[in-house]
Amino acid sequence: MARKVDQLGRIVLPAELRRLFGIREGDLVEIFVEDNRIVLAKVEEQCVFCGSTTELREFNSKLVCVTCVEGLRS
Repeated sequence: MARKVDQLGRIVLPAELRRLFGIREGDLVEIFVEDNRIVLAKVEEQCVFCGSTTELREFNSKLVCVTCVEGLRS
């Protein structure tokens, strides 16, 4: 699959890839280089302390899991 880069450096991710990886409008996509390749990866919401992706709560615009909230309370 090939896409042209526009004059602002943008590319369009094909709808089939967005569906396959669950990427929706507004989602964050990480861009990094690995073995001389440009890699795109959907950023999953995760706890700022332990990286958990379950039972997240927002605190001061940061996500914290229930387990870490309990740990902070004690």
